[in-house]
Amino acid sequence: MTNKKTSAVASAASLPTPKFIAVDFFCGAGGTTRGLIDAGGYVIAGIDKDTRCATTYSKNNVNKAIDGAEARFLHYDIFPKTRLYKDGQQEDLLAELKKLVPSYRAKAPRAPLLFAICAPCQPFTTLSKKELSEERTAGRRRDKNLLREATKFVAHFNPEMVLSENVQGIGDQRYGGVWDAFRKGLDKLGYATGTKVVCTSKFGIPQYRKRSILIAVRKDIVLPERYADLLGDTLLVPENDPDSVMVSVKQAIGHLPPLRAGEEHARIPNHRARQLQEINYKRLSGALPGESNAYMRDLPDGDLTLDCHRKVNAKLKDQCFGDVYTRMHPDRPSPTITTKCHSISNGRFGHYDTKQVRAITPREAAILQSFPEDYVFFPTDQLEPVARMIGNAVPPRLASFYAAYLARSIKEKDFVRASRHQVSRPSASALGANWPFEGRTARSR
Repeated sequence: MTNKKTSAVASAASLPTPKFIAVDFFCGAGGTTRGLIDAGGYVIAGIDKDTRCATTYSKNNVNKAIDGAEARFLHYDIFPKTRLYKDGQQEDLLAELKKLVPSYRAKAPRAPLLFAICAPCQPFTTLSKKELSEERTAGRRRDKNLLREATKFVAHFNPEMVLSENVQGIGDQRYGGVWDAFRKGLDKLGYATGTKVVCTSKFGIPQYRKRSILIAVRKDIVLPERYADLLGDTLLVPENDPDSVMVSVKQAIGHLPPLRAGEEHARIPNHRARQLQEINYKRLSGALPGESNAYMRDLPDGDLTLDCHRKVNAKLKDQCFGDVYTRMHPDRPSPTITTKCHSISNGRFGHYDTKQVRAITPREAAILQSFPEDYVFFPTDQLEPVARMIGNAVPPRLASFYAAYLARSIKEKDFVRASRHQVSRPSASALGANWPFEGRTARSR
């Protein structure tokens, strides 16, 4: 027993000091966490209320610094518990982080703290409300406040850096100005912030995926060259990784063994293709890489265009829904990988190889999202839950780039000085009257 303990201590002592320590809010299956670890960070914990992601998150995200431990999966609902919403666990989560964050700050005193806050994007997408139940509609409405709730944790723990990623349209005023409000909340807390819409294909990720990025660094320690303006309020947000090249679909997934529809590979986890109905097999058999689905009008079996599409096309005199039942272009990055990426009826998700009449597999989708090939999604014998995790994930390579950029944006001497002399955090009034962490509990509200 003593030898094992000594060995474990010696092993931990040989691990490097992290470039930063981090907490990943809304971690899901761990795309952001994997990016943070790849950038040289140590992820204390990922937080999510969906336990379906827990196994995938923990088994794939082992830290390479401090103690070499798995990133913890903390199952909490970030909202406060109220009379109308009894599932809230904000106070419990705060108590847990109060134990963890100071402990790891002490273990790595020269490592700044980063909060990754990549809230679920569903409230900011264009899914028709007719498809949502009353309960889901209420959940979507509540989830629009996730960024505001996360800002309360920023105010309490005063991390040196904040990173947030979301859908391209989150800045649209039709969503209530939540992105702008999030940024203003960080401004009030003493952070310099910057935001930009970027395309993942410019970061070496084999996918066209427009995303909104927000970065923030405490004003007392940010490097002056990181400012985009003379007033010192707006941070420069890189729009590309200058050290990367554009990667095509064929370059990314062309090495994987071919499959037939309904087949799975015996040794490659998640390399499993969805079964096709006979009519959809006939449709995709006639599809050429990169082309629209206009081909379906002239197939050997006749016009196999969906009736609903035919009516819309005739009414608008245009080729609508042109990406469904089509194949990816082999020499370009893929279209946006969604939660339905395993289905040819939900987008341009047909494999580019005309000899493979099938949709891409979750393994291929994960690679197009920039997950490493040894990242296994559980349960491995199912398609839908795995595709959902992959489509909802932040591309690890994107998170890695911006985390590394943030870590290089801090004046190290000022950070060390600030760490030794505790920086005073803003008062409760900085974020308005709904502040939960100073002198009040869930029961006293």
